[in-house]
Amino acid sequence: MRLIFMGTPDFSVPALQGLIHAGHEIAAVYSQPPRKAGRGQKLKPSPVHAFAETQGIEVRTPVSLKDEKTQSEFAALNADAAVVVAYGLILPKAILDAPKLGCFNIHASLLPRWRGAAPIQRAIEAGDTKTGVTIMQMDAGLDTGDMLMMGTLAITPDMNAQVLHDALSAMGGELIVEALKGIEADTITPTPQPDEGVTYAKKIDKSETRIDWSQPAHAVDAQVRAFYPLAWFERNGQRIRVGAAKHSDQSGTPGQVIEGLTVACGDGALCLTHVQPAGKAVMDAEAYLRGNPTQPGQMFT
Repeated sequence: MRLIFMGTPDFSVPALQGLIHAGHEIAAVYSQPPRKAGRGQKLKPSPVHAFAETQGIEVRTPVSLKDEKTQSEFAALNADAAVVVAYGLILPKAILDAPKLGCFNIHASLLPRWRGAAPIQRAIEAGDTKTGVTIMQMDAGLDTGDMLMMGTLAITPDMNAQVLHDALSAMGGELIVEALKGIEADTITPTPQPDEGVTYAKKIDKSETRIDWSQPAHAVDAQVRAFYPLAWFERNGQRIRVGAAKHSDQSGTPGQVIEGLTVACGDGALCLTHVQPAGKAVMDAEAYLRGNPTQPGQMFT
């Protein structure tokens, strides 16, 4: 097929790689504009943009898709289909209707559960035991289009958002290739999403990443894994991120150090196995405690 690819972050790259490897013609790649990054605040292209350039593919980075000129340039590509993966802009009807077969989205959840911006994190936070990838035909709604193909993946108790992200990214790259084969062969029948089971994965707010020790240990653990590597607490005014933790049968006042880096929660306790003090690299608990010993009864906030 002659395709337009629309994506921005690391999550989207395996899908573009898969489509190229499968022999599809990528007429153009659309991605978010380069952003300032690093100490020098130099403009840095998105991961999809950077990869597409290594493949000699034209990259377009419009700020919006709403103006007629951008829409006519999109339509002029005369694509059979567009594949959209975490692109970052809403697609107007003129864009959705331009490719002959329409636009297909790779969404990192088992729709209709976790429509929206942060399906990977919300699935872990909610304690879901499984998630997956849905390939769907895009319409004007928020992740409401008909489903074409689905893959399922177990969420294990030790899985954080980065691990799940990488697994679902790879799965999406494989599924979109299979879905396009089925679309070409006319062997896939679009299935409307059920009305029951709809949930929304709202965008993560920075305030959610601060650990609330009054929550049960299993909820704090889910928070650490869902928002990895951003979940944090304060010790003596210093912000410390938590890289990983494990449950403990001990108990005490929420936020109170029981011993080492074992901290009481609202129900049970968590042993922090990997932490990252401000301005330093991630380290295991033993390394942290060598330079920063704790005292039982000390409070983390």
